[in-house]
Amino acid sequence: MAGGFQRGRRQRVPKIEVRGQLEKLEREGPFKEWLGMPDLYRHWLTVDGELYSYQTEDAELPVAIGDRVVFRYKEAKAGRWIDRNSLGKAIDPSAYQ
Repeated sequence: MAGGFQRGRRQRVPKIEVRGQLEKLEREGPFKEWLGMPDLYRHWLTVDGELYSYQTEDAELPVAIGDRVVFRYKEAKAGRWIDRNSLGKAIDPSAYQ
């Protein structure tokens, strides 16, 4: 088995993980990007005073205002984009019984 191949000379930027209180939730859409593609919804989440964007095919998210959430995101020119399928409720082990 061959090994040692590199994907490129650039170092990949690590994803940043956030845990915090969901303060505000807004939805835009549905958007039809191109023919044959499902409708996309853009959700704007405010977590601990910071604004993040999440794009998905689901009109409703599995989190609600007031929940503690956890997700990974990356910085882009257009803002902070949450990774697909990384958004969820944060579980506190001390309160989980």
